Amino acid sequence: MEDRPQKAHHAPHSGKKAEKKDAAKGIDRKTHGFNAFAPKSGRKALSMGLRKAEKDQTKLHVPLVDRTPKGNPPPVVVAIVGPPGVGKTMLLKSLVRRYTKQTFNHVKGPVTVVAGKDKRFTFIECNNDLNSMIDVGKIADLVLLLVDASFGFEMETFEFLNILQCHGFPKVMGVLTHLDLIKKVSVQRETKKLLKKRFWTEIYEGAKLFYLSGVLNGRYPDREINNLCRFLGVTKFRPLVFRNSHPYMLADRLEDMTPREQIRLDPKGDRTITLYGYLRGTNLRESTKVHIPGVGDMEIKSVKILADPCPLPTTESEKKRRLAEKHRTVHAPMSDLGGIMYDKDAVYINVEGNFTRTEGGDGPQGEGEQMVMDLQDVRATLEDNINRSEIRLLGSSKAPLKVQVPSAPDEFSDPDESVDGEESALEDMDGSGGFITEDDDDDEDMEDEAVAGPSSGGGRTNHRQSRRGVTGLNPRPIQNRNDVEYAESDSDLGELAEMSLRPQEGDERLRDLDDESDSEMDSGEDGDSAPRWKTDLASKAAEQFRSRTRRRSRDLTRLIYNTDLTPKQILAGETENHSRGDTMEEDDDELFHIKKSDTFTADGREIIDRSKAETRIENLAEWEDEAVLESIRHLFITGVKFGDEPGIDEDGEPYEDEDGGFEDLEDSDAEDDEEEGSQPKPKPIREEKTEDDKAAELRKKKEALKRKFDAQYDNEEPADEKLDFYQEKKGEMAQQLALNEAEFEGMDPESRALVEGYRPGTYVRIELENIPYEMVEHFDPTYPIVVGGLLPSEERFGFVQVRLKRHRWFAKPLKTNDPLIFSMGWRRFQSLPIYSLDDHSIRMRMLKYTPEHMHCYATFYGPISTPNTGFCAFNSLGDKTAAFRISASGVVLDIDRTSKIVKKLKLTGVPYKVFKNTAFVKEMFTTSLEVAKFEGANIRTVSGIRGQIKKALREPDGCFRATFEDRIKMSDIVFLRAWLSIQPKKFYNPVTSLLLSDKTQWKAMRLTGHVRYDRGMKTPNATNSSYRKIERPAKVFNPLKIPAKLQAELPYAFKPRNTKEPQKTPYLTKRAVILEPEEKKAIKIMEEMREIRKEQLSVRKQKKKEAKKKHLQAMVAKDELKGEKLKEKKRESLRESGKKQQREDGGGRPAKRRRTD
Repeated sequence: MEDRPQKAHHAPHSGKKAEKKDAAKGIDRKTHGFNAFAPKSGRKALSMGLRKAEKDQTKLHVPLVDRTPKGNPPPVVVAIVGPPGVGKTMLLKSLVRRYTKQTFNHVKGPVTVVAGKDKRFTFIECNNDLNSMIDVGKIADLVLLLVDASFGFEMETFEFLNILQCHGFPKVMGVLTHLDLIKKVSVQRETKKLLKKRFWTEIYEGAKLFYLSGVLNGRYPDREINNLCRFLGVTKFRPLVFRNSHPYMLADRLEDMTPREQIRLDPKGDRTITLYGYLRGTNLRESTKVHIPGVGDMEIKSVKILADPCPLPTTESEKKRRLAEKHRTVHAPMSDLGGIMYDKDAVYINVEGNFTRTEGGDGPQGEGEQMVMDLQDVRATLEDNINRSEIRLLGSSKAPLKVQVPSAPDEFSDPDESVDGEESALEDMDGSGGFITEDDDDDEDMEDEAVAGPSSGGGRTNHRQSRRGVTGLNPRPIQNRNDVEYAESDSDLGELAEMSLRPQEGDERLRDLDDESDSEMDSGEDGDSAPRWKTDLASKAAEQFRSRTRRRSRDLTRLIYNTDLTPKQILAGETENHSRGDTMEEDDDELFHIKKSDTFTADGREIIDRSKAETRIENLAEWEDEAVLESIRHLFITGVKFGDEPGIDEDGEPYEDEDGGFEDLEDSDAEDDEEEGSQPKPKPIREEKTEDDKAAELRKKKEALKRKFDAQYDNEEPADEKLDFYQEKKGEMAQQLALNEAEFEGMDPESRALVEGYRPGTYVRIELENIPYEMVEHFDPTYPIVVGGLLPSEERFGFVQVRLKRHRWFAKPLKTNDPLIFSMGWRRFQSLPIYSLDDHSIRMRMLKYTPEHMHCYATFYGPISTPNTGFCAFNSLGDKTAAFRISASGVVLDIDRTSKIVKKLKLTGVPYKVFKNTAFVKEMFTTSLEVAKFEGANIRTVSGIRGQIKKALREPDGCFRATFEDRIKMSDIVFLRAWLSIQPKKFYNPVTSLLLSDKTQWKAMRLTGHVRYDRGMKTPNATNSSYRKIERPAKVFNPLKIPAKLQAELPYAFKPRNTKEPQKTPYLTKRAVILEPEEKKAIKIMEEMREIRKEQLSVRKQKKKEAKKKHLQAMVAKDELKGEKLKEKKRESLRESGKKQQREDGGGRPAKRRRTD
């Protein structure tokens, strides 16, 4: 065995490695065998081309704008859905351990992990509750649908798939579990095939289905989990329409911010809560109203951006191909990860063992244990630590900031010097960047007196000179404080600004005011070497000053409205002298102040531009002379015409060159190529040209320009370079997104949030107020909390018209005005719909029940939703219903539609007076006002005679006069067919399942019959509602009377027979017949003989019937026997013919016949 040579590895024939080897060898495999699969006929080629075009068209979809930010996208929401007992929690633990190598004991709420350099996942487990399925189906980007392979698909799985179809179908991957319970491999293989076929029927053909064979060490095998994670990492998601137009957030933590005292005084009062999570969808504005499914509509009190608890690694921090272990972070605040679990109003820390610190023992193992051990080291209260805390503005400050309490002002003090402690500390800062200590107070006071000089009243007459200076601007080493030169602006530095500004070794380091810059400072106080940010301070300061001056513009609003001057004074150039106190009040928040000089001259005129020489108005008077203007007119292009053709200079040359552009007189590119010291070439002397030559030359140049224009715009682009509609739309969307990004590129996050709202992918803290206390009291982290943003049009209520179809798996038809629970948009609510159909585009006719296997219209009262929004409807949300719970689905059509819903109304009446073509009808209306409303309406009788209502009668009330096309009878019934306008009832009942302790026991409005059934009550029997037999008396018609004159003219056959009934009873009928005893005996014998004969005939008939039955059975048996004989005879004849054929073939064995049946 050892001597056997090992097989060589097969050379790769495809893939990137094979392509690299082929490129190195110069082999192009794509050109080999290009005609291998070419069709041989034109018809086949046509069908293949059509098939390819059809496949390409099926791949296309309506281009949608993906509003997800590219730099920091929100985590992908992966929902794990399935019936109870299929392994959802175990799969979630296995996935988290695969990404973070951490183990959960109890999973509650969303779990966010970093899966790659640019990929994050938020895993959430969906409960076996219809409300949770609806909420998860609205926010999930990817669904892992777990199916128990040993049991098969369950009803909850199909219900969830139908919910997804109504709310935008996300990516769905199937996972088969419990395959280890199927022992036989063949049965397991057939089960996989069967479930895969059914799964493809529900999703689409080719949907991905994974198999989890069993459980090892409390989790699924690592190989199968790695395979699943690999597919999760490469899955691409298409933006859904509803989510692409609404902001929303999946809350991963809830905190109750209500003061404890308020809760103690009013335990059932409204609460103030904060929700934490990643924003998704579109930008969220603080003024947007939100809806929490299961709670109701809310108003946002505040939104604050927080640090990302699960950040993506940056390019600088992660340069390797593989993600480092320190970046594999996980964020699960509601789970017990790391010994810490967040609740609605507390943080629970779980540490195994005791809390005693042992010397020499192991350190804290988790974050929770570390927090508990740190609490043991506390030696002072929080108030004492705050009192002992010090604030140093700069790192080189020798003393911390001190708040000096100002003393009572005396009679010699200046009121402007009464400033707060912070301003005093800023003014007392010394030149080295530190603050004045107690030892330096005397020196500073003497310097202040020297600067102030003699003054009247003991006050200061001028501003205190600034003592804040940048150490890097001093060209020589600083020996003491008196050698420092101070400047109010860059222009006051003089020669200092032109010298080389380099930081010296003796300079003290600057420190930024932000907290983030503390990490960049060195640990030493003296600073032997300057940090990176101190290098080249002069060039940075100059660049900032130039950018600030470029952006500086004149604030006209402040100039006009923020002043006490009149408009005339402003136009005259007068300025308002602000006092020092006003200046300090306006700029008290600024650390450095720029000295601004006056922009007006002594006579009140504004200096527009200091870089140009000042121009006097009296010197401009000469330009009002027309002769002076005419003398310089030839210097301008449009000033003078040297020829008939425009665009010719005085030398006869056109201003445009051959390419259609003007000559750039300032272009020095050509001069850069020349050597230094070379003399410029003399300008050639142009020859004089005639007018015809000039015109011909200009005409040629124009023709050349026209040909160039035609070649650029008139000629069509090649077919391969021309974009189709789909690519063109995608390009336009990408261009618009790039413009939007460029517009807000330089803005900080807070300012950008004020303009466009908080962007998706941001981790925010949303504060809500006036929340029912039940939400906090009965908070359960296993049920998702979704904060969905509402559009301005979705905040109002009205009548919504939808197109609806009853689900084919729902058993009962839906009845008008029966309560139905709708899941539309973010909301779940109960309403009373009215079903209708469009009656030939004339009217919307009400339906009592939904039609079978077809759509109908439904109108109900509820929150407004945008058209084309999908929805699904339920009769009940409880978990005790065994049948399919989704009753209908549809889409929103219109809002507040003007067409009315009408139902058929039939009014009946009877005539009480009949004339020739006129009749008086009663019992149809009750008042003359109702008759007036229906004047001119068409009526008809049961016999088909048509008529019209004319006018109401004075008496009796409610009767009217009507005309008919023929005379009607008194027995006729007159009826009126009318249409009655109806309107849905304004009923709106939101589903508040999150406010209950048991989230599945929300009670909806029930019908009267359901209430009676639940209480065991019988339906009351109304007298008029029960069916009873209608007895109608027989109609007695009057005898037909024909006049004698008409009878005489009738033929004999049609003349009536006057058979008069006898007036008296005849003798034969009223006489009595008395029989003799012999006659009675004879009559009795005859009757007995008739009975005997009758019995004999019945017996004979029965015997014949039995004999006939036996005969039929014998005939059937005989036919069967005859058929068997015929088959045997046929078989014998076929056998003989086979032998004969065998003998004729030479004795060989006859060929085996194939079975064709």
